[in-house]
Amino acid sequence: MAVTADIVRTWRGPRAVMRDLLSRGKREDRALAYLIVFCLLVFVAQWPRLARTAAGFDLAPGTEPREIGQLMTYELFAWLTVWPLALYGLAGISHLVAKAFRGQGTFYSARLALFWSLLATVPVLLLYGLMAGFLGQVAGTHLVGAVWIVAFAVIWLQSLREAEA
Repeated sequence: MAVTADIVRTWRGPRAVMRDLLSRGKREDRALAYLIVFCLLVFVAQWPRLARTAAGFDLAPGTEPREIGQLMTYELFAWLTVWPLALYGLAGISHLVAKAFRGQGTFYSARLALFWSLLATVPVLLLYGLMAGFLGQVAGTHLVGAVWIVAFAVIWLQSLREAEA
């Protein structure tokens, strides 16, 4: 089944989708692909905000605007180097916490649960990036950010429950 169809299904039933993903066997390449695609899409989602910052909007008083190329370079490095390592660490910690509560999963299943949950909620982050770029830090932008946090938390916890069952 297509990844996009699984993303839509995840919003209705995250545990069923996680069960399907786990039934496909241990495929570290698939988990890594989910993570890298998520990181690339979040990087793309940052472009409108970075353009707004480069144009001088939303800067603290006395702060000089930077070139868009410099800002994008920093974001690319962060999203393709730093964040994947941090997310691998978070997945490992989540497995150890689940194991303390009698979780029966593996480090792989915890990674898959986290990486899939991030990818499944990336459409909301793309909307957030557009709003941050075009509207700035207004109430609507913060609301979309809050929706992403809640949706990600719910989907990740449900996916982790299935992965550790």
